[in-house]
Amino acid sequence: MQLQVINSPFNEEQVELLNRLLPKLTESQKVWLTGYLAAAQTGDVSGTAPVTAEAPLAQTTQASVEQIAKSIEKEISKEVTILYGSQTGNAQGLAEKSAKTLEEKGFQVTVSSMSDFKPKNLKKVENLLIVVSTHGEGDPPDNALTFHEFLHGKRAPKLDELRFSVLALGDTSYEFFCQTGKEFDQRLEELGGTRVYPRVDCDLDYDEPAAKWIQGVLDGLSQAQGTSSSAEAPAQEAAAPQEEKPEYSRTNPFRAEVLENINLNGRGSNKETRHLELSLEGSGLTYKPGDCVGIYPENDPVLVDMLLKEVKWDPEEIVTVNKEGDVRSLKDALTSYFEIAKLTKPILKQAAQLTSNEELINLLGKGNEAKVKEYLNGRDVLDLVRDFGPWPVSAQDFISILRKMPARLYSIASSIEANPDEVHLTIGAVRYNAHGRDRGGVCSVLCAERLEPGDTLPIYIQPNSHFNLPENPETPIIMVGPGTGIAPFRSFMQEREEIGAEGKSWLFFGEQHFVTDFLYQTEWQQFIKDGTLTKMDVAFSRDTEEKVYVQHRMLENSKELYQWLQDGAFFYVCGDKDNMAKDVHNALIEIVEKEGGMTREQAEEYVNNLKKEKRYQRDVY
Repeated sequence: MQLQVINSPFNEEQVELLNRLLPKLTESQKVWLTGYLAAAQTGDVSGTAPVTAEAPLAQTTQASVEQIAKSIEKEISKEVTILYGSQTGNAQGLAEKSAKTLEEKGFQVTVSSMSDFKPKNLKKVENLLIVVSTHGEGDPPDNALTFHEFLHGKRAPKLDELRFSVLALGDTSYEFFCQTGKEFDQRLEELGGTRVYPRVDCDLDYDEPAAKWIQGVLDGLSQAQGTSSSAEAPAQEAAAPQEEKPEYSRTNPFRAEVLENINLNGRGSNKETRHLELSLEGSGLTYKPGDCVGIYPENDPVLVDMLLKEVKWDPEEIVTVNKEGDVRSLKDALTSYFEIAKLTKPILKQAAQLTSNEELINLLGKGNEAKVKEYLNGRDVLDLVRDFGPWPVSAQDFISILRKMPARLYSIASSIEANPDEVHLTIGAVRYNAHGRDRGGVCSVLCAERLEPGDTLPIYIQPNSHFNLPENPETPIIMVGPGTGIAPFRSFMQEREEIGAEGKSWLFFGEQHFVTDFLYQTEWQQFIKDGTLTKMDVAFSRDTEEKVYVQHRMLENSKELYQWLQDGAFFYVCGDKDNMAKDVHNALIEIVEKEGGMTREQAEEYVNNLKKEKRYQRDVY
């Protein structure tokens, strides 16, 4: 209930002060306040005048309330903890950016990966921000698994004193969009926490909603402090003017010139894997082994033309593509700004507002989630236009339902120490037939079919602090990378060769055929020859009657592999998440169980400890 002058013995100024203060109090603070006021009336509180004829109750209460308000405001901590769960580095980058914004406003911020945070310290945190992505079909990122399990387990503490907010990253083309962020948000509330700002769910184009989230968080924290988020930051000593240099990033990509574009597969292979060499000269960009490159591709011009022909709109019509008012021709917008090769459920829902097609409306009806998922699989915007017309709307209205073209991330396949001002990539061309049409990966087919030396690509570097070489170059490493998963390990080996690392290294590589699909074969043979690579085991699944994969080679070498782990080796996996990574993980547990003489539960704990020690790292997709 709000205090008012007419229902209390307080004047207008006191009422305003109390109404600002009381909603912020915890139960323990309210109990303390009751005792404090009682003591104030007897003169037992230092610095508070007793109630006398010369100092009436209202005056004493005014002084007490003001003193309590100052005391409580001091108790509201300016310390903020930001925990991130990140698979590709996006969540980490946003966490660090948010920390910088808060620090500029006078908050003391601690940023930590969830895997580095000690769960027992959660009870001590008063202001918690969660920035987390969702991986695959609703799974937490690798470095969020332990914290996620703890928070949803029986050992999670009550968090009645906690103020929190969640920024969730996801992809609307997946069924369980932002699932991990939603789970954290719900669980923190269940444990007693109070939201300082509502959860924000971000699609692949997350910059704008993320900026609104951090501003909302800042406003909420500032209100709790009784200050304004627009307050000026502390004055700093003026720095000498410096020449402005462009800073290339995800929002300001660098146009990198293509130096080489080579097919790594031999004649007769049913695969096409491109080795791409890009120039970084003049960009100022640098990277570490394990980092990724983000590429903003263009849509297939054939698909763009088919779509324009279907809708019969003028390709040269000028349309506005974003809230900032940027304009382009319709054809340019469909080619390089919007994603048209993939459908999502939000696009279907918005499209239903643009047409009277009953089939689409019925498809989106209650209880049809499975049918919607089935329809979305393998279809694009051209399918949508053809299946659910007519579209009695303008081109501007139609493109407003499309989402911005997201970048495609690829593991870097080179060391900048070995290749100054260059970055190399390993990209497998994706081609398939679905629903009566040939289709392909937007970026991979661009690289395979339409990209020549001398062309340029808009790129940026995506740091990946969760997939790095050991700091000690003498530490042994085990690398499992079938197919294009070989890319970061080429980077690892180049780096280890350049710095003269003496630690042992072991590669497990797999593909279909030895003759046509042994990616970078001569380089691996040279690494073996000069001692940079200690041991290599390969599995070519189509060369034998019974298919053999990398996990089988691991099991064949179980005793030696376990000994490497016992000697402190780091274990790396890169490649397919849904099948290969799971099979490799299970093989690793089986090896530890067998060679370590452990139960299954003990072996699983051993492998989990490898993760906690950052000796088991994965870059899976």
